[in-house]
Amino acid sequence: MKFLESSIFEAINSALRFQTGESVIRGRIESYSCKMAGDHKKLFKIMNAEAKANDLQALSPPRSMMVANSPSKSYSQSSEGEGPLCDTINRKTLSYLIATLNASFSPDYDFSHAKSEEFSREHSLRWVVSTIDGNLSASNEYEPLKSQLWSAIDHEITLSECDIYSYNPDLDSDPYGEDGCLWSFNYFFFNKRLKRIVFFTCYAMGMTYCVESSALSEDLMMEMDDSLE
Repeated sequence: MKFLESSIFEAINSALRFQTGESVIRGRIESYSCKMAGDHKKLFKIMNAEAKANDLQALSPPRSMMVANSPSKSYSQSSEGEGPLCDTINRKTLSYLIATLNASFSPDYDFSHAKSEEFSREHSLRWVVSTIDGNLSASNEYEPLKSQLWSAIDHEITLSECDIYSYNPDLDSDPYGEDGCLWSFNYFFFNKRLKRIVFFTCYAMGMTYCVESSALSEDLMMEMDDSLE
């Protein structure tokens, strides 16, 4: 994967730093070209060597289905009528998602052993946008940024053409699995035609934990000091 620089995304990322009465919210949006090179090529070779004959691997149910706790239109019935069939992903696309995580969180985390079951395909763009807006709207500062944010993402990746995936790891694999994290999300907007992925990751850390933690970042401490003046 190759990181694609974007001055628009850089400006938005600088603004995706909110503080509410209960939490500190941090987010970033990054664009990557789906071109295999270096570590990504090695990863894909290992995945092919370890894989069984079937190229397709099972994904977890969409987050929208789990949240709503109701049947999803994205699931089809088996020929015997035994119930819904799960979404699947091919190895190459899965390697794109894993390589994106490795590039985005490098060098602190390695997701090379992530399994397909840790990912979901989200079939409703409207649901994903609504969920992201809902989380970020905890801060009033997000409202004036919202239109610019989605316009920039659409310009970069053409949202109407995208397959959308989410990464939902267990606590051991979660880069935001530390104490004090209230919520987090990781969404991939994948445009096959453009051979590009836009990755949107965000988390909220409880204010109490931030104040008590010795790991509180210097820039956050400066922001908190400014807010008290």
